[in-house]
Amino acid sequence: MPKASKATASDSMQVEGYEGHYENFDGGYTVAFETYTQDADAAEMFKGLPDDRCQCPHWGYVIKGKVAFKTADGEETFEAGDAYYVGPGHTPVLYAETEVVEFSPTKELQQTVEVVTKNMEAATA
Repeated sequence: MPKASKATASDSMQVEGYEGHYENFDGGYTVAFETYTQDADAAEMFKGLPDDRCQCPHWGYVIKGKVAFKTADGEETFEAGDAYYVGPGHTPVLYAETEVVEFSPTKELQQTVEVVTKNMEAATA
């Protein structure tokens, strides 16, 4: 059976305010070990997706700190010790000093990451 940890994940990304370590599992799911080092409303990074919101569902657990998700119905915050599910149609609000572990369908996550990466490149150009 496959396993992954923050230290053994095969892919990593670090940008200002964010560090992520990822492993794609057989069966079409990705686990992400994420750390947020500054507060950020990341809504602008999702421009270009349907409704300018992330269309990938996520199942997660907050190890430390808190994370929030905005949807058409409002905003919900999850704090250390909370497990969560957020469906398609959201944008994240990140808080410094937060660590989460999140599971997402790989295909939908990759489609989202492509758009977010383009938006990040445009913002720093």
